[in-house]
Amino acid sequence: MPRTKQFDQQQVLDKAVELFWKKGFHATSMQDLVDHLGINRASLYDTFGGKQELFDLAFQAYIARNQAWVKSFFKNTNSVRESLKLFFYSAVDAALADKDRKGCFVVNTAAEMIPGDRSELEQCICQNKDGFEANMRELLQIGVDQGEISKDKDLKAIASALFTLNAGLQVVGKMESDRDVLYSIVDQTLSMLN
Repeated sequence: MPRTKQFDQQQVLDKAVELFWKKGFHATSMQDLVDHLGINRASLYDTFGGKQELFDLAFQAYIARNQAWVKSFFKNTNSVRESLKLFFYSAVDAALADKDRKGCFVVNTAAEMIPGDRSELEQCICQNKDGFEANMRELLQIGVDQGEISKDKDLKAIASALFTLNAGLQVVGKMESDRDVLYSIVDQTLSMLN
């Protein structure tokens, strides 16, 4: 008779996200995972496969959670400009509130593992970028339709710039602790909508 698992797989996956996000893939050992996740090595292998498979699951879970959060953040937007400002200010606030200054798991992973021999990981990172930019283009189009943003703006280029702003804030937020400096970066970048 098979043994019943004595742990919640989603909670373990959430803990794996935390650890990989904080340490990165290469610096995280199997023993780190066993210790942090609170499950034995055999259960880890049996449930999730090896370190690489667990990382892939954790990474995909992080991306899915973030994409859902971005969509919900902009769901009931009255003012596109104000919503974008609040979104990026929230990103600054979250970066500064994180005592570990982890930045963004996706950005960290891209810096650590791309380029490399993991084409499926690179594809996942590119799909994340494409999804973020598609959400931004959709939001910007609402701004155009409402008359908040000029029709002559290149929404594709602006969406790419907003992705770069988001990623850049996560990197700079690891080093810069002055909220006003980071807010100013947001304000200057969003001025392209004028």
